[in-house]
Amino acid sequence: MSEKLPRGIRNNNPGNLNYVGQPGAHLETGVPCPRFAAFSTMADGIRALRDQLLRYGERGLTTVRAIISVYAPPSENPTGAYVYALCNHMGVQPDTVLNLRDPATQRSLIAGITTVENGPGHISMAQIDQALQTTPAVPHPVSEA
Repeated sequence: MSEKLPRGIRNNNPGNLNYVGQPGAHLETGVPCPRFAAFSTMADGIRALRDQLLRYGERGLTTVRAIISVYAPPSENPTGAYVYALCNHMGVQPDTVLNLRDPATQRSLIAGITTVENGPGHISMAQIDQALQTTPAVPHPVSEA
């Protein structure tokens, strides 16, 4: 049954972050070409996504278009459709500057990304809220892209 779940859900990595040595993560197993991180809990995966978004913000990537152009590049994804879906979810324009340290913005961005990555119905707002309230953001030197 679990093989029918989206990969990001199976890996407790609802943002489908590449494995780059994130604390508490390991390289996914059981797939022909492993590349994504696998976390012990969904909350860990949600916090890793938040931390990645904060690192993007530190690098000046503060709009949906800028973030998704790096996060889901056109070489691998329909980036324009991803940007559109995320903007629609968040109620912002592609080039609206986001405050990535704002909890409401984090919550909305994470909810939108996890829905685009895995489809609707896998991650609840309560799960996101609980994960984000459990541990404060602590930037570390790991860089996704």
